[in-house]
Amino acid sequence: MKPTRLLLIWLAALLAIGIVLGALRALDIAVPSSLLAINWGLLLALLALAIIDAIRLKRLPSPRVQRQMPGSLALGRWGEVRLEVEHDFAQPLNVHIYDHVPHGLDFEFLPLSVELQPGQQSQIGYRLRPLKRGHFTFDHCEISLPSPMGLWSGKRLLNVVDNTRVYPDFARLYGGQLLAVDNWLSQLGVRQRQRRGLGLEFHQLREFREGDSLRQIDWKATARQRTPIAREYQDERDQQIIFMLDCGRRMRSQDDELSHFDHALNACLLLSYVALRQGDAVGLSTFASHQPRYLAPVKGTGQLNVLLNSVYDLDSTQCPADYLAAANQLLVRQKRRALVVLVTNLRDQDDEQLLAAVQRLSRQHRVLVGSLREEVLDSLRHAPVQTLPEALVYCGTVDYMNVRAELHERLSAHGVPVLDARPSELGTEMVTRYLGWKKAGTM
Repeated sequence: MKPTRLLLIWLAALLAIGIVLGALRALDIAVPSSLLAINWGLLLALLALAIIDAIRLKRLPSPRVQRQMPGSLALGRWGEVRLEVEHDFAQPLNVHIYDHVPHGLDFEFLPLSVELQPGQQSQIGYRLRPLKRGHFTFDHCEISLPSPMGLWSGKRLLNVVDNTRVYPDFARLYGGQLLAVDNWLSQLGVRQRQRRGLGLEFHQLREFREGDSLRQIDWKATARQRTPIAREYQDERDQQIIFMLDCGRRMRSQDDELSHFDHALNACLLLSYVALRQGDAVGLSTFASHQPRYLAPVKGTGQLNVLLNSVYDLDSTQCPADYLAAANQLLVRQKRRALVVLVTNLRDQDDEQLLAAVQRLSRQHRVLVGSLREEVLDSLRHAPVQTLPEALVYCGTVDYMNVRAELHERLSAHGVPVLDARPSELGTEMVTRYLGWKKAGTM
């Protein structure tokens, strides 16, 4: 409880009058004693009113507040929270409301001011923007309640408990369902390459047509039907994709508002969405985290929701990445041949260990390494150089990028495809490579 401006103004005015009267008497200037008595009387009256008003404020019932908020929010996107407020007073009531927003959520339009009408429910709102993923709990809502005579303002802390989850930026993925897949992918910048050769999965028998290859002729069916019969193939749909996601310290680099880890999650979800629409199964395996998670590959669009619920509270750690141990764990769990997408941030010290891990995986699976490159590297490389410090920064950047390029070349020389992409472009590059292999039948 704190005094309002009205109480402070009255108190300052009476004190100022008292000081002036006291100064006049100190200067031996005649001052009617009645003025001093009136001033003291007013001070005592103001004190009595303030005490009575404070007691009445303490006895006032608190307004009732209900919070309406979405059960899930998308990382980096604005969402709206509505507050429903009502009271039992006979007169209108002006209140200030401040919702206690958990750390990690940005907000706008708080605190809120509203005039509550008797017998009516007032609705007000503010906006939230999550800055990190996870589970968030709203515990309290604070209301500044004026006293009946307006001399005091009391804060009431109301227990209004609500929960919400912050997922990766899935709104973009679900928005794609409103469009045809090809149109949606073209808007994202995905390039679909022309299919080469034939698919791997048998589809049906049909009559031989002009332009069919002689290798498509089914000679037994041709003999039975006494007419050329060809086999028709389609792209193999029952394939599996496993994401090996690095949760270690190298993924904590920040680009704009998102870390490399968040960019990697968005890229994996983007490719998962496309692969599930293509009929493939998608799974997940994390490493370099406190509690590694594994999700077996499953087909169907419902798998995207399972993925979202599995990774929404996943975060990067300070642990180093042990690629060989992660590869061994995956080989134990995943027996069937799959496309393994390893998402990490390659450094020069990863050469031997990473190569050994990828070679072990390649004996049984098709492997694709996605390496995130810091945005600042491209900026420093193209920045003008005019001073010695700028020249040193430029040389260090170029040397670091050359070491990364050499590592990628060594991996490529051993038959390991590597995607070196900026975090914002990783998803598009991964989808492009996946569709290219899918159409060529080389998965």
